[in-house]
Amino acid sequence: MFDLVIRDVLLLDGSGAPGHVSSLAVKDGIVAAIGDNLPAGQREINGTGLALMPGIIDGHTHYDAQLTWDPFADPSPRVGVTTTVIGNCGFTIAPCRPADRDLTMRNLTQVEGMSLDALREGICWDFESIPEYLDMLERNGLGLNVAAFAGHSAIRTYVMGEASHQRAATDDEIRQMADLVREAMARGTVGFATSTNEPHNGWGGIPMPSRLADDREMKALTAAMGESGRGLFMLTKGRTTTLPFLEEIAAESGRPVLIAALMHNNQAPDAVFNELAAISAARARGRELIAQVSACPLTMDFTLKSAYVFESIPAWRSAISAAPQTLRELFSDAAFREAVKRDLSAQQGRGLFNGEWELMKVAQVSNPDNISLEGRSLAELAAQDGQHPLDWMLDFALSEDLQTWFVGQLRNTDPQAVGRLVADPDTHVSLSDAGAHLTFLCDAAFGLHVLGYWVREQRALPLEQAVRKLTGQQAEIFGITDRGLLREGLAADLLLFDPASVGRGRNERRFDLPAGATRLVAFGQGVRGVWVNGQLVADESGLLTQAPLAGKLLREFAAS
Repeated sequence: MFDLVIRDVLLLDGSGAPGHVSSLAVKDGIVAAIGDNLPAGQREINGTGLALMPGIIDGHTHYDAQLTWDPFADPSPRVGVTTTVIGNCGFTIAPCRPADRDLTMRNLTQVEGMSLDALREGICWDFESIPEYLDMLERNGLGLNVAAFAGHSAIRTYVMGEASHQRAATDDEIRQMADLVREAMARGTVGFATSTNEPHNGWGGIPMPSRLADDREMKALTAAMGESGRGLFMLTKGRTTTLPFLEEIAAESGRPVLIAALMHNNQAPDAVFNELAAISAARARGRELIAQVSACPLTMDFTLKSAYVFESIPAWRSAISAAPQTLRELFSDAAFREAVKRDLSAQQGRGLFNGEWELMKVAQVSNPDNISLEGRSLAELAAQDGQHPLDWMLDFALSEDLQTWFVGQLRNTDPQAVGRLVADPDTHVSLSDAGAHLTFLCDAAFGLHVLGYWVREQRALPLEQAVRKLTGQQAEIFGITDRGLLREGLAADLLLFDPASVGRGRNERRFDLPAGATRLVAFGQGVRGVWVNGQLVADESGLLTQAPLAGKLLREFAAS
């Protein structure tokens, strides 16, 4: 007898083929049969009016720390994700010497929006090396499947300590780092990840270690990865990293290069499409470059105590490194304000925030007397009071002792442009950043957003193609061979949903991290069931109270 049979459901197999109504059976965690008139199962589900697809594979997450205290990587399973790829941008917590733990955690507080207190209380440091970290995850159990990158910044910190933030590496240090990459690949990492992105800073605005790497270091480490004959190089690209250089890496390492983060910018509307065209041209030359794009508006919640959205503005750097007790004085200073305004005018669309004050709103006030301002744009409020929006924001935040929450839409705000990015058959739709930027954003439900908003509402692409981009294509990119498709003999990672209502739900602020730290949590709509390796972990109510640790650490990937 089968363990589970889902009958008369629209099957979307992850290949991009049109869906068809049929039934699917599960036995011992595997898709055991697909077809009509299947024998009975211990559990039977009537799928009439519903759709069944492979579980979503989320290729860009940062659950490296959270998985040490939360094996389910909440909220990902409740929003249809059955496999998550961690270690993106190279922001990992392994390898890490005991003496460097605080340094490694401080690296994550600014760029990843993580509470230092939460990290100090929550991380289980039952490891030092990358293999030990992977072994720990496997030993403790996982609520979903996990693939892990070897992370450049952690490797650099392990070899160079404090100097990793300060200088280029020596030849000997590069050799040590390359050996760590080889060890990680031998023990089952999916590739090597790094970042050269300018806003990626650690505690006090110090550049993340990978940003200090020169070209010879990048080439040496990607070559070490490529020696395994598998894996991919994941990069969050800064302005100084060129596509011709990434073509060189693809050629010399023999491995694909996954490039983040391509988003539409209203201030430079053609830039992302020019990059896509250049990547496409490289692919035509036989260089496997892959563009990683987001399906969601880049929306961030923040207070002025930690305003990550402004960190690309040069004049704001003094606020990054300022002690909390000095922020009031700094924000009141007319010279500081004028410098920020000048830099905003000079950036010409190159920063994370480029002066689109109409897309910046008051999200939550501290003083109940100001409740009527919630949801209104800073451009509108400033015009009403005859002020520059920066002055209005700073004055208002100061009046609320910097407790005001603001929310800004920073990228991907033009539906027509983003629809082109999502529908492009070669783009890798991802960039949820789940597990990071916890106080700023939560795009863990990006897959449901694709199925609801981009398929049903905007009709940017057919449902079967959207499912392919969330499942089969993701598996192909990462070399995951046993999931991502509905096929007999493959893992039963499944998402059952209602096509008429599926979508991204609300984000809710909670204070449930270690040490009571805050985070945003995503919810979904239209989800009817999520199975990881054949075991139900979530339903329409969310994550099951007694959800099983059904996930696997993925260590074997396709070689080429």
